[in-house]
Amino acid sequence: MRVLRRTLGTLLALGAAVSCTAAQGVDAKAHAGRSAAPAPYERLLPRPASARAEGAPYVFGAGTVIRTDGSAPEGVRRVGELLAEQLRGSSGLPLPVVEGAEGGGIRLRLERGAGELGAEGYRLTTTPAGVTLTARTPAGLFHAGQTLRQLLPVRGPGSVPGGTVTDVPRFAYRGAMVDVARHFFPVEEVKRYVDQLAQYKINTLHVHLTDDQGWRLAVDSWPRLAEYGGGSEVGGGPGGHWTKEEYRDLVSYAAERYVDVVPEIDMPGHVNAALASYGELACDGRAPERYTGIKVGFSSLCVGKERTYEFIDQVLGELAELTPGRYLHIGGDEAHSTPAADYAAFMDRAQQVVARHGKTVVAWHQLASARPAPGAVLQYWGHDRTAAAEKAAVVAAGKAGHPVILSPADRAYLDMKYDPATKPGLAWAGYVPVQRSYSWDPGSYLPGLPESAVLGVEAPLWTETVATRADWELLAFPRVLGLAELGWSPAASLDWPAYRTRLAAQAPRLTAQHIPFYRAPDVPWE
Repeated sequence: MRVLRRTLGTLLALGAAVSCTAAQGVDAKAHAGRSAAPAPYERLLPRPASARAEGAPYVFGAGTVIRTDGSAPEGVRRVGELLAEQLRGSSGLPLPVVEGAEGGGIRLRLERGAGELGAEGYRLTTTPAGVTLTARTPAGLFHAGQTLRQLLPVRGPGSVPGGTVTDVPRFAYRGAMVDVARHFFPVEEVKRYVDQLAQYKINTLHVHLTDDQGWRLAVDSWPRLAEYGGGSEVGGGPGGHWTKEEYRDLVSYAAERYVDVVPEIDMPGHVNAALASYGELACDGRAPERYTGIKVGFSSLCVGKERTYEFIDQVLGELAELTPGRYLHIGGDEAHSTPAADYAAFMDRAQQVVARHGKTVVAWHQLASARPAPGAVLQYWGHDRTAAAEKAAVVAAGKAGHPVILSPADRAYLDMKYDPATKPGLAWAGYVPVQRSYSWDPGSYLPGLPESAVLGVEAPLWTETVATRADWELLAFPRVLGLAELGWSPAASLDWPAYRTRLAAQAPRLTAQHIPFYRAPDVPWE
């Protein structure tokens, strides 16, 4: 797996910011002492590889239609319908989706020969006659549509300024993780997060389904896992679980927005909910009580029992059947109650199970200290204080051909508090203000790890202290937007002073979507 590193140039946003501000009716006195509002092409987030303002705008009106080529795959039609749905909500226009590439309006064009755009890139061109979205794949067209949304006013039909955006992602994997094991959240709330992430070109949702505090997915072969193991959560709440149909629905919903779901069944540690459900998985055969605290590292599957491997084969087999994506995440972190030799032996067999079910292993970076299977992906969650030997093991694995996902806890963990006054969240990795979460380069973060070994970035959100959607979104936003830019935008364009201005421009959009984001004091919010 290689990182997509094709950069198509630097961002050139033409047009005077002052005239743009006047056109939007912004009171200059209200902005005294602050930078002028950026022009539309300067507001885009993630920052595109290339953007040029040029010519007259296209004005949306009652007659605006979305056009798809009748010979294009069904996926293109679905992109058009979803874009229409998204734009109707903000513009109030009917925006019918019609077949036929010729004519005015918003045109979706699939060009198989546009190899320079890669699997997710796109080109957006605006003239007075219309807006043309061009890509090699439906995924690219979807991303182009999200850029179009940002070029339009948050409310009202408005217009799209003339110009061209040509864009490709820096990294193939741009993810966010949500932990539904510590506190349970229903599928509908996770779908809301999918929509929020997809509009900023995040293409992977990692779902942490199991932990000491709860088991959140029904498994036919081991029904008590969800029925009993799902009935608890941190603090003693009722917990809950998803049925297979609910999980399928989430996977399908995400796929329509070009977001792959990566499910995680953590093992051999973080398994108290499983042991409480089936005592036979413990070495002493005794089922412990369900757990509602937040300590880690005390539980372990019994490595020496064959029944353990029947268990993971059946559980992972059912999960693989439900999940069309290529990855299964098997955890592997904080297995403090599993001796090192047993850990290595267990992970050998667990990786073989994943391969038998046709999937690629993803595991937390502790797998680097054992024997990663060929092609296994490592997810690094260390921080500045992580031991040098631990980092060196990850670097060695990356050089040996194992792709690495970067989720440094003191930069990418969304459950870390912004500052001491933040009510939800933890601070064991330190406080992570918005600037710190953005100000690092994935391509050079781990010394010695070549950028070609970096699959991408992911922003995890653990829920030990997060029991409501409001707390979840407050911790995620706006930091997850910075991670989206780190994963998508060219390295040369990563710049905090410029980013903070573009981030501030997202405030009306986040507000309109009823997202209770954290207003970082060093961002000049609009």
